[in-house]
Amino acid sequence: MLDSKKEMNKTMIRNKFLKYLGTGLLTTVMFSACIDGYESEPVEQFSIDYLFSRSDSAGLQARYFLNEIYLNNLYNGHNRVGGDYLDAATDDAMSISNDEPDVLKLFMGQFTASNRVSSDMYWGEFYNGIRKANILINHIDVVPFNLKYTAANGEVHPLNVSMKAEARFLRAHFYFELVKRYGGVPLLGDRVYDLNDDMELPRNTFAECIDYIVSELDAIKDDLRGLPMSDAFEYAHTPTKEACMAMKSRVLLYAASPLFNESPIEPGNELVGYASYDPTRWSLAAQAAKDFIDEFGSEGKANIGLTADVRDVFLGFYDQSTNPELIFFRQDGKNKNVETNNGPLGFTGNALGNGRTTPSQNLVDAFPMLDGKMPGESNKYVYNANDPYANRDPRLNKTVLHHGSNWLGRVLDLTQGGVNNPSGASSNQTGYYMCKFMGKYDSNGRTDYDDQQVHLWPMFRYAEILLNYAEALNESETSPSQEVYDAIIALRQRAGIEAGDDNLYGLDLNMTQGEMREVIQNERRIELAFEEHRYWDIRRWEIAEEVLNQPLRGVTIFSNSGRITYNEVSVLSPKFERRRYLYPIPYAEVIKNRNMIQNPNW
Repeated sequence: MLDSKKEMNKTMIRNKFLKYLGTGLLTTVMFSACIDGYESEPVEQFSIDYLFSRSDSAGLQARYFLNEIYLNNLYNGHNRVGGDYLDAATDDAMSISNDEPDVLKLFMGQFTASNRVSSDMYWGEFYNGIRKANILINHIDVVPFNLKYTAANGEVHPLNVSMKAEARFLRAHFYFELVKRYGGVPLLGDRVYDLNDDMELPRNTFAECIDYIVSELDAIKDDLRGLPMSDAFEYAHTPTKEACMAMKSRVLLYAASPLFNESPIEPGNELVGYASYDPTRWSLAAQAAKDFIDEFGSEGKANIGLTADVRDVFLGFYDQSTNPELIFFRQDGKNKNVETNNGPLGFTGNALGNGRTTPSQNLVDAFPMLDGKMPGESNKYVYNANDPYANRDPRLNKTVLHHGSNWLGRVLDLTQGGVNNPSGASSNQTGYYMCKFMGKYDSNGRTDYDDQQVHLWPMFRYAEILLNYAEALNESETSPSQEVYDAIIALRQRAGIEAGDDNLYGLDLNMTQGEMREVIQNERRIELAFEEHRYWDIRRWEIAEEVLNQPLRGVTIFSNSGRITYNEVSVLSPKFERRRYLYPIPYAEVIKNRNMIQNPNW
């Protein structure tokens, strides 16, 4: 299924580009350009002269080459890690698979420098993307484009300027993905190495890598297009100035975080963090988020804001007028893959679900009550262990399916041996299913999955920018300012949390920095659940040693004469070692490169 999905995506991207060539700006040049003969083999296997032809004024093959980078090296997170979501390697979920899935290996630390988990411990994959980006950067200028585009700053440039900026954006993205996994890595600049070159390159320091990524983003932001796009479907994978500034916000937030700024895993080792703590790094991260909010937020020129229903962020063909939250994303074709892979067991035919990634009780416990107070702390809504899902944050039911949830015209029965929780080798051990990213099958009247549903994978969305700003600003101040409160309140208001008499949406007056930190971290957990943030957040916050040395919990549900009882159970007992805050450099890279220093304790 996943292979067919990739082929579908490849066909879709190529068809989208051909459609793009036949519309608007490029209508006439499609027929006037002199195009070299097309071969049905991967474009990256062609010669440089073919890909970047001096006779191709439309740049057809160069665009194919760039689109191949998007397709093959810019990952879509839906069931990405060996068939599961990455969050199943955290305290938020587990895989239903009984075949030692990759997420279980990540969760339990079942990997070494030579025995790696290939579906996330990328090294060569990202350097492959960097190499391709450098090839384009070095050669695109020979293409005699007679095509123009309008950049974000309003200037009109030849199309090669945009393509080069896009390639530099992708290269910055690949470097950041490497840095958050490994710390400092070798920076190649614009050079494309061949087999005869000296490849024994040393790792750059963490600081050098962050500085390089940020400088690249600053340099290209005004050469990229800006939102809104004239036809957003055609540009579903195209970075804009907004995406560039959103990435800068994330990069600086990670760089300011404890793992890299306050207490790296090996003090004094500048490959894995800064040489010393600097609180101004939090200020830089806060400013980057504020710059985005000021320029593009609801009062800014791009009118980016929070989509009314968070579920609509992830569904349907992109339309900024109805979904202003998305900044940069991957778009699938029309299919029901997310539902089939992760929907509840107990359905058949076109309603079949394999329940692959199942949320934990740990995650369910993180959702507050309807007034924004945590279960057991609310004076208005008393938490009832026999009715645990009543009067909770509405995001719970938009993220997790539980016993009694409405789904495909049924009420789910997740009691032991119930219709939606059958016993067997691949049984549901947590008592929950994921419904985030899926169609609104709790209320749309359908009894089967829509194979015409379009799913969006968000790489950057406005909710994250608000959370980035709240976190960085809170850490840069001695106590939380009104701006920190406002960012969290905006998310809670959209979610449907009650304002309360004080209009604080469950927050307290005069919170300390530490109290607000706990709120922000929990808000990131529930708002960004299953979007590949939790795995990295607990590492950059350096709380994985606490979080992942606690049992992963689920719930077993029994029905006795119509009376339902819920019993929490431990389903996994992980053990987290400090060295696992960073992945080991691949053993093959270390033995063939005398200058490659392995990460601490690997």
